[in-house]
Amino acid sequence: MRPEKLYLTDILEAADAIGRFCAGVTLDQLMGDEMRQAAILQKLIIIGEAVAHLPDEFHQQHKEIPWIDIVGFRNIAVHEYFVIDWNIVWTTSTQDVPILRQQIAELLPLYS
Repeated sequence: MRPEKLYLTDILEAADAIGRFCAGVTLDQLMGDEMRQAAILQKLIIIGEAVAHLPDEFHQQHKEIPWIDIVGFRNIAVHEYFVIDWNIVWTTSTQDVPILRQQIAELLPLYS
């Protein structure tokens, strides 16, 4: 198993990429940009995958983060791709991911 630090770094890097992909873009613009949609969704999947690989004890120690919801989103994105609600993807990307990024940035020094 990889150390927690590497999974946390994966989450930070994916969150930073999502921030770049969403910068200066509206939901309407996202809906017309298939490449941007794919890029954002891929980074959300990476976040979910990294979270899924963190040990249960880690999740228990940091209950302030909605681990189950993050993995659940990843599962929907991977297994039920054709029912993705892009409004939810947008809200997740522009509101939830920045909060998660901050939380992970605060945890990372504890695992370095």
